[in-house]
Amino acid sequence: MRKGFDNDKYLKMQSEHIRERIAQFGNKLYLEFGGKLFDDFHASRVLPGFEPDSKLQMLLQLKDQAEIVVVISAEDIEENKVRGDYGITYDMDVLRLIDEFQSIGLFVGSVCLTKFSGQPSAELFMKRLESMGIKSYKHYKIPGYPSDVKFIVSDDGYGKNDYIETERPLVVITAPGPGSGKMATCLSQLYHEHKKGVKAGYAKFETFPIWNIPLKHPVNLAYEAATADLNDVNMIDPFHLEAYGVTTVNYNRDIEIFPVVNAMFELIAGESPYKSPTDMGVNMAGNCIFDDDACCEASKQEIIRRYFKSLCEKKRKGATKDDIYKLELLMKQAEITVEDRKVAVEALKREAQTNGKPAAAIELPDGTVVTGRTSELLGAASSALLNAIKVLAGIDDEIKLIAPEAIEPIQTLKTNYLGSSNPRLHTDEILTALSSTAAHSDIAKIALEQLPKLKGCDAHSTVLLSPVDEQIFKKLGIQLTCEPKYEEDGRMYHKH
Repeated sequence: MRKGFDNDKYLKMQSEHIRERIAQFGNKLYLEFGGKLFDDFHASRVLPGFEPDSKLQMLLQLKDQAEIVVVISAEDIEENKVRGDYGITYDMDVLRLIDEFQSIGLFVGSVCLTKFSGQPSAELFMKRLESMGIKSYKHYKIPGYPSDVKFIVSDDGYGKNDYIETERPLVVITAPGPGSGKMATCLSQLYHEHKKGVKAGYAKFETFPIWNIPLKHPVNLAYEAATADLNDVNMIDPFHLEAYGVTTVNYNRDIEIFPVVNAMFELIAGESPYKSPTDMGVNMAGNCIFDDDACCEASKQEIIRRYFKSLCEKKRKGATKDDIYKLELLMKQAEITVEDRKVAVEALKREAQTNGKPAAAIELPDGTVVTGRTSELLGAASSALLNAIKVLAGIDDEIKLIAPEAIEPIQTLKTNYLGSSNPRLHTDEILTALSSTAAHSDIAKIALEQLPKLKGCDAHSTVLLSPVDEQIFKKLGIQLTCEPKYEEDGRMYHKH
């Protein structure tokens, strides 16, 4: 696993840069925090060396200066909007975020409900927050937002919003997901602070796109692939180019909204502190890439993974939220094809060697590719998993980690008592059998101890896997892709 990103440098440089921005605005900064604070696995995949909790660790370096305001749209509460990655509603995710922040010593000052218009479920949520001792505030829908700048920046616009009382120099504005109203919350606070005679500033912290690497750099293309459903497009920042003669990268939504935001700054404080959307950002990630080739290769693999994921989603559901055509275009721009995914090539080769039986491949940390095929006892994913940990443990391929007589009772349980038509063991079942065997087998125990080494490895299956198998690979940290087809031709769903 070749690294290309200096995480320690990033933590130090990023926190220092935010401190400088706080000082620039008289010791009061509203920082809009985009993307994931926890578990930013996209960043860790395209910037190998970036830790998934890096942004959180960076905030911890500022925890004595920082407080957090969690923003949620009242409309999202009313509509029971759900986070796809966690499977929980946005209001429940607010409570999860508060728990997570407080458990590591970060101060959560309050919750702000945006786009509020008396939604009953939003009122109930505020009462729940109050019962938990958490302050909450209401920000209202403003007619003509964001185009009617004069009305927005007035006593009838931002002036009607509750003023969020904050205590510390750095106010981090975060949310369960996009469209929650983070920027509007920051600007509303600036309006109220100015009315109170307090000098305060605004800045934006998003990891992608990275402003100081080329527009078509694979890391930035991978960001477009990750947001293929949002129609985000990376662009040269024309405002920055005009103001400074320097080419930087931003994305369409920030560039489109900048003239409006700039006009708001001017109405609030008499002048704008920024000449471009890039000026508003505080992201230092581009300065911490030390091996560009490693980050390029990792990003290209991420684009291919996103492409396979969208194809599989279309196969399963008949449609995909992602724009497949856009992903194909991004692959052309990155000068890659599915043939550049080594595990896919090797898995398909193994399938061809076994007369079309499903196969799977896993690439180990040293670049070795291990394959597995479907047998009467095991599915291809289970077989590849066992073969991978054998190689990592230096165990001879001929040695059986789990005796067939230990597998057969599980098959009997599945088919005779649990109603399954598929006797082959899924990955969760094979790992359970291996754990049981490890209680009295040193070889099985050594093999089991290799599982953590699979974190970050790539894998590919020549057929769609069951949700159970996909979850096991995800929990092991294996980056799985599949061919968009079922094991049996013509089948419209996965056979368990």
